[in-house]
Parts: sequence; structure tokens; C-alpha cells
Amino acid sequence: MAPASPDGLNVIILGGGIAGLTTALALTKYAPKGQVPRIQIFEIRTVPATIGGAVNLTPNALRLLDHLGALPIIRERDYGRTIDYLEVFDIYSTRLATSDFSGPEGKGIGNPPYKALRITRGDALKGVLAAVEQHENITLTCGKRTVDIKETADKVTLTFEDGGSASADLLMGCDGIHSVTRLKHVEPERKATYSGLCNAFGFAPVEPDFTVHFECTAINFARRGMLLTSYHNSQKDSIYVGALMQLPELESRDGWKAAGADEKKIRADILERFGDAKIPSIKPLIEKAQDFFLWPVFTLSKHGKWATDRVMLLGDAAHAMPPQGESTGIVFEDTVLFSRCLTRWIEKGKPGSMKEAFDAYEKLRRARIEAAFEESKSVVSTVSDAGYIGHTIKTYVIPWFLWFTRASREKHFVEDVTSVDIGY
Repeated sequence: MAPASPDGLNVIILGGGIAGLTTALALTKYAPKGQVPRIQIFEIRTVPATIGGAVNLTPNALRLLDHLGALPIIRERDYGRTIDYLEVFDIYSTRLATSDFSGPEGKGIGNPPYKALRITRGDALKGVLAAVEQHENITLTCGKRTVDIKETADKVTLTFEDGGSASADLLMGCDGIHSVTRLKHVEPERKATYSGLCNAFGFAPVEPDFTVHFECTAINFARRGMLLTSYHNSQKDSIYVGALMQLPELESRDGWKAAGADEKKIRADILERFGDAKIPSIKPLIEKAQDFFLWPVFTLSKHGKWATDRVMLLGDAAHAMPPQGESTGIVFEDTVLFSRCLTRWIEKGKPGSMKEAFDAYEKLRRARIEAAFEESKSVVSTVSDAGYIGHTIKTYVIPWFLWFTRASREKHFVEDVTSVDIGY
């Protein structure tokens, strides 16, 4: 791959997760010819974090990963399991509905067609990391904690805890819900708040003859939460078990880690909520699941500041929200759309301030993010604790809601932000 060009921008990305890595790939792919940026990624952890549950990469997410060169690697390494359709169950009765990704001809949605992929966050990250390693202009440095951010008219400078520093033309804050970029520079008063929901997840090893009630992925609704059960590899020897449920906030972020270590207590809580399921495989899957981890769901307010003159927030750092089925795809869209807006500004001869590109991106993106915020509210209400009557109403509403929103979901699935008119 081409090395960085002396005429390209110097870019710092804070955050070595999926958002930061895909931003580096997008900035590289969409850079004007002869102006490949020099990109430095700084990650606070000593190694890129590969912990996490299993996410659903929808057709639009896979389309963008393909454009960025990561999907062929994921396919080659046989990461994840293809999803033709997602099934929705009431744990006390039967299947309520399905959400289809196979398209009219069974090949997927869009042109070219893509289905969906259930993949662990760790495998997704490894696939994207491998794509990043193919580019000489991108470097990743781990174990760097940022303690100060200074911005002037012509550069941004970061100071690290170890005494070192780095400067660039542009800083991208891709450092998640508790973003240092946001809290130390862009909008310090905009802090994350606990949503009231927590995801407790583990992985259940299963034998070939273990019978489940779903083809690949099932969302199982109960009176006190939602349980996701899903294969996540082609071998079908492991099932992701994730319980999204209401829990009171612990006293500190360290408390979440301590509670997560108490696997026996977590399993007992999940069994109390879902163990009375009439679906035979649910209780054994909870009992088989190993290495439970407790993941609190934090959110940001719907509106907020995303940028200064030389600093831009992307992904959860800008707009973290409760999970609504397309969160990862939204991050990929962020990175590609922003990169296209920045490239257009460079091609126009860098008129005025870089903020012109930032403003063009926000004008293009705000409406989609605010719509996603509204969609996420339905997730919170659907998994909140409910009595018998409330749950019964839910079982009638969910199929109707999936039918009613099908057209809007498929519209997002076929959308290709690599070619959409950015109006700039």
C-alpha cells in the first residue's frame, strides 16, 4: 500500500477500537490522489481490547467493511456466522416474528447483496486490525493515556501521561462513550449517564446434538428483560448468551467490574429472570454459559457538540445511545461520510477553515443520528421490567412494530454512503 504523502494531512486518532481503526481506513481510502494522510492512532489500553459480546453486522455495515478492505479478511478467516433472518420469541409461548436479511432472491439486501453477520467484537476487531496493518501510513501505539489537549489556529497537540506529546493538523475523537477528547476538550460538561440497562453476557459451549429453538440468532423477550441467544461461528460449537435487563446503578465504574467478576451472582440473576422459560433450550444455555461479563449501557444526551475547529468526534464519543440493532453500522457510516466530506474540502483547495468540512458532515449526519436516538427509546421500553399484562401487550406490539418499520430498516440496509450525494 502507498505510504503517507508529504502533501497529506497529519491526523491523530484517539481510540484503537472499531471506530478509530475504521476511521483510519476510511481517511486513507478516500484521500485525494497523492495526498495520503499520515495517521497516528493512540490507544489507552496496553493492547487493543478484544473483549465484548457478539454484534450483528447488518447489510449496510458489511457493505462498508467491504469497501474498507476488512470484510474479505473476515471472510477469509471464517469469522462470524451469516444470518439469513433474526427470530423473535416470547419465552413463555412461541415465536412472534422474524426480521429478514435474505432479500427477495435469497442472496441478501442491496446491490451487490449482503446478508447479516453475527460476530464477536474480538473477531471483528481482529479483522479490521489486519486491514489497518496493510497500510504503511497508519501506525497504532498502545498504552498512551492523554492528559491534555491544546488546539491552536494551525494544529492540535496532545500531551500524554508518560510526558510525551504529539501534534497534528486534525484530531479525531473515536475513544468511546467516556471519550477523553470530548471530556477534556470538545464539550467537558457533556458526560455519559447510565441508561438503567445492563448487558450480562457469556458464551455457552455446545455439542453438535444440542437442540436450540432458532436457526442462527434469537431475541427472547421475558417479563424482566431480553435474552439474546446466537451462534457466532461456522462451527456452531458456541452460543452467545446475552441478557439485556434493568439493573440499579452501582456506586462507581469499578463496581461494574467487581460485579462482573461475581459470575455465580450474575448467572443466578439471569436464571431468576429467564429460567422459567417454556422454551426448553433457554435454561440450559444460561447454565452452560461461561465467563459472564457485566456491561453497563451508558448514553449521551440526544444533542451535543461534535467538533471544534480542528477536532471531530465520531461514533460513541459523539452520540452513544442504547443498543438498537444497527449501532456498529452507524459508526462505519460516520467514518466514511466524514472522510468523504474532508476529502471534498481538500479537493476544493482547502478553502477557509477545516471546519467547513466538519459543518458539511454534521449537516449530512445529524438527522440520521437523531432518528436513531428515537429508535433506541423503543429498545429501552421493550426490555424494561413489566408485569403479566404489560408483557402480554408487548407480545402483540412487537410483531406489529417489526412489520411497520420493515421498510425503513431495509432503506438503511440498502443505503451506500460511499456514493450518496454529500451535497458539498
